[in-house]
Amino acid sequence: MLGVKSRNVGTVGVAAKGGASTSGGMTAWELRPCGMLVQKRNSDHVNYQNNQSVVVPTIKVKVKYASTYHEVTIKSQATFGELKKMLAGRTGLNPLDQKIVYKDKERDSKSYLDVAGVKDGSRMVLFIDIASQEKRLVQDLKSAKMDKAKLSLMEITSEVDKLAKQVGNLEREIYGGKKVDEKVLLNLIELFMSQLIKLDGIVADGDVKLQRRMQVKRVQKYIENLDMLKIENCKIGKKMSFEQQLLVSSMEKQRDSMKWPMVVTTQWEKF
Repeated sequence: MLGVKSRNVGTVGVAAKGGASTSGGMTAWELRPCGMLVQKRNSDHVNYQNNQSVVVPTIKVKVKYASTYHEVTIKSQATFGELKKMLAGRTGLNPLDQKIVYKDKERDSKSYLDVAGVKDGSRMVLFIDIASQEKRLVQDLKSAKMDKAKLSLMEITSEVDKLAKQVGNLEREIYGGKKVDEKVLLNLIELFMSQLIKLDGIVADGDVKLQRRMQVKRVQKYIENLDMLKIENCKIGKKMSFEQQLLVSSMEKQRDSMKWPMVVTTQWEKF
């Protein structure tokens, strides 16, 4: 209880001293990036005095980049990160690649301008953060490769789905006793092999790598199915040929049975 009382007294004391409190008499607080507990900020108002808000002032700062000065109008309580975003459109630099130096000290993007002592007319210098830029470019390159791998995998999956329907149609025909042209089966196997080569060329990590592996197994399974269909298709051809031979043999026997029997005699006709 003593700790709570002392904390409340401290809060009231700060409010009385700074003249900043809410309409209920209690000051709202926020934790700064540096770890300091300070009065909570509003984007347009600093505090309340006698139920009247105090507007956050707008300042103009000059930022030198290379040989050019950029004058920026910004709220005094904005962060250096917000300033970097405004400078991005003028300099063409990604905010993550910017390094702002004010009073010979590099400023963190989360730091506030007024806390750093920035006032109307203050000057600062903008540099390119080479290390950050290289790191971001590498990350962007990885992301671009990953996006390309995802797109390629989607295209291959779509093509395999189309080929899979053809395999299904062939299975119904062959297992239904209908012989198909072997060239159709060979051509389909070749198309699946080409998709397998495309999958082998995809280099990816994480989920994309796992999906690629699944598609490889899927394509291999279809190729195995087509090999089995080739065997079944050949059996249908041999079976029909054997039936035809039985039919021919049966017809020959029937024909022979219909012939008149030949009688051998020694009686010769005399002329």
